[in-house]
Amino acid sequence: MTSSFEALLPSTERALSHRVAVAQAEGRAPSFVGAVARGGGMVWSGSRSCVDGHAPDADTQYRIGSLTKVFTAVLVMRLRDEGLVDLNDPLEKHLAHADLVDGVGEVTIAQLLGHSAGLGAETPAPWWERTPGTARPELADVLGDQPLLHPVGRRHHYSNPGYTLLGALIEAVRGVSWEEALRGEILQPLGLTRTSTQPVAPHAGGWAVHPWADVMLPEPSEDLGLMAPAGQLWSTAEDLCRFAVFLAQGDDRVLSAASVEEMRTPAAPPGAEDWEGGYGLGLQLLRKDGRTLVGHTGSLPGFVACLWVSVDDDVAAVALANATSGPLTAVVAADLVRIVAEAEPRFPEPWRPLPDAEVDRELLELTGPWYWGTYAYALRLGPERSVVLEPLRGVGRRATFHSLPDGGWIGLDGYYAGETLRAVRRADGSVGHLDLASFVFTREPYEQGDAVPGGVDEEGWRGL
Repeated sequence: MTSSFEALLPSTERALSHRVAVAQAEGRAPSFVGAVARGGGMVWSGSRSCVDGHAPDADTQYRIGSLTKVFTAVLVMRLRDEGLVDLNDPLEKHLAHADLVDGVGEVTIAQLLGHSAGLGAETPAPWWERTPGTARPELADVLGDQPLLHPVGRRHHYSNPGYTLLGALIEAVRGVSWEEALRGEILQPLGLTRTSTQPVAPHAGGWAVHPWADVMLPEPSEDLGLMAPAGQLWSTAEDLCRFAVFLAQGDDRVLSAASVEEMRTPAAPPGAEDWEGGYGLGLQLLRKDGRTLVGHTGSLPGFVACLWVSVDDDVAAVALANATSGPLTAVVAADLVRIVAEAEPRFPEPWRPLPDAEVDRELLELTGPWYWGTYAYALRLGPERSVVLEPLRGVGRRATFHSLPDGGWIGLDGYYAGETLRAVRRADGSVGHLDLASFVFTREPYEQGDAVPGGVDEEGWRGL
């Protein structure tokens, strides 16, 4: 995202306001707040309420439920970036009492972040979201007698207790409470002054709306205790827009852009019912309306919430409501992104030539067409000595490669992520072919005299 807060057109604002109004009415929510961020900050917010003259605004706190998990995941990624943990570490390496329950100590940090550790979705009864955390004073109370329901690492199975374990990991490694780490490492650096573990006025009250009658019932608001890292936080539309900007571009005071991008990368295969979505390292992923959305949904009794970011469109949206069920905040937030992205599409960055210092004349001779067998590809230069290899026609394996200090490039995405690309030179110094993970790319299809695996028929190309 860029750094200019560009105002929206009146027609776009009206469409956004209409979507929030419909969401509040059809979802039968006591109140509903929506907000949009673009260009590095919030550019619009709107709300509706069942009480005339008392509509909330972007500074009104709502409980955000499992959106809390994203904050917890950021704290874990900070530990990784500081070298204090490795995502492949088993939990018991850092949390000695995790092995009190069979098998839990062996799950990895990455598996917990991506919900592939095989843990159950919920704690043992009573329902943790509606009872005080004092009912579960120890990790064993959160996990139960048989916490592992699925083979570890084999499938995505959403787990609230898994994020309690991550909270305990943070406390064990940092030596401070999860709340203290959250405040000092995320909330204060990003200026999220209206995000807290307990409600701070002005805040909405949580309500259950009767499914068959227009009547309401107040919901309890419990301190979740050990389950806090999975769903404790209260926040505002404005704070969440600021957090969305961070999830799009990173902030070196908290987490680098590269590490945030890693969080946005799928970490486990989706379930059979989720082929249009997935889960990264603490972030939900969704394909909708032809775009990729990253963020998270959240719910606790009395509240539903959602934050979606479309990095490519430079648009983020937040939807918050104070009803246990009814308002489809995930759908509404996606619609708010779509409305802005379609009505006011992002202007591409202007084309500019590479800085002269980045132009390597030797690299220029590598550009142009290359052939893998008879498949035609092209190699072009990118910034900072990177290269892009892409098919010239049809579909194929496109990838960007980052320059390595000792020569060659490492794949950043797609099929060739992590694979090495090298230019192989002949005895006279000229480039003979490209080698990519044992695939040979030559200047001509099956070029005679070069290192084509299996050799080339001596009679060469022929007609019928």
